[in-house]
Amino acid sequence: MASTLITHIGELTTNDPERPGTLGAITDAAVVIEGRTIAWVGPAAAAPSPDDVDSVVSVAGRAVIPGFVDSHSHLVFAGDRAAEFEARMSGTPYAAGGIRTTVAATRAATDEQLTAHVGRLVREMQRQGTTTVEIKSGYGLTTRDEARSLAVARQFTDETTFLGAHVVPAGPDGRPGDPAAYVELVTGPMIEAAAPHARWIDVFCERGAFDDDQARTILAAGSRHGLRGRLHANQLGPGPGVRLAAELGLVAVDHCTYLDDADVTALADSGTVATLLPGVEFSTRQPYPDARRLLDAGVTVALASDCNPGSCFTSSLPFCLALAVREMGMKPAEALWAATAGGAAALDRTDVGRLTPGASADLVVLDAPDHRHLAYRPGVPLVTAVWRAGRPV
Repeated sequence: MASTLITHIGELTTNDPERPGTLGAITDAAVVIEGRTIAWVGPAAAAPSPDDVDSVVSVAGRAVIPGFVDSHSHLVFAGDRAAEFEARMSGTPYAAGGIRTTVAATRAATDEQLTAHVGRLVREMQRQGTTTVEIKSGYGLTTRDEARSLAVARQFTDETTFLGAHVVPAGPDGRPGDPAAYVELVTGPMIEAAAPHARWIDVFCERGAFDDDQARTILAAGSRHGLRGRLHANQLGPGPGVRLAAELGLVAVDHCTYLDDADVTALADSGTVATLLPGVEFSTRQPYPDARRLLDAGVTVALASDCNPGSCFTSSLPFCLALAVREMGMKPAEALWAATAGGAAALDRTDVGRLTPGASADLVVLDAPDHRHLAYRPGVPLVTAVWRAGRPV
């Protein structure tokens, strides 16, 4: 098993689980990788001898952080919605129904075209430091297209999510579809076809999409098929989704833009992770979530990209991290933790989002002396090297 010593690290972010919620930073640090995992971390002065490892890499005083864990993305689609974005920038409000615009193009695309497109986006994410990504379906909305979307996504990640309940698709005549009939389809033949390719099930619990009773029915069907639940909720306005996620003990609930005191208390009491997606608010001109309020209440917060063709076509977690610091009341250290260990928590993973012995050797070298530069220098490509499972990407 090959071993590598990475040394002369200016600041190492470990996210040591023994120090929850903190970066566990070590200055003038070193890391030893054995095979695919972290074998040792600590001060460079205490590192194993170069003679005891197969190779040595010096990062010359740069910072090293865990690879970003992007726990919410929609990468399986065709076409784009640049015209919709232009209209929003001219004053047209964002609405959930815009999702249907992508559906026809996705259904018409071949498996090869969808696979090539997802591959391009995953590589784009990796260049910006993302080493773990969750990918949802949700732009097929037929039994065949949802199953093949997940089969495509599974080529790139184990963190695949069945989102047949994204919106109710239009009927063959172009008229609005029947919600009750569609929920029957999602919880019947569609989930039968999709479940073998998925780990999670998700529902867009929002006005214009699915109400809480429908969400409860769909999540229950997912559970019967061995899929763990999560929700999109409280993005477009106040609603019951966040409290439903807390009641059901879901691992994560995403968006969380419009919250009242009862929502925040429910999240804190349940331990459900609140995944915040600031790129959406940047792209839709909606209010940003109040991360400070959540953190002060003891809620675990994750940051993710929500990369999708409609409400947020960015693949950059560094950009989202900078937005969270600038617009959502997060400190640089809190935002980095949320985009790494927080994302891992939202996926119920303990092997990623940290750099401690036994964790996957997923790490990012920044062309900067410490983590603060991620928010301090927004838009600057600071990621200079990425390692995934012990190997440079």
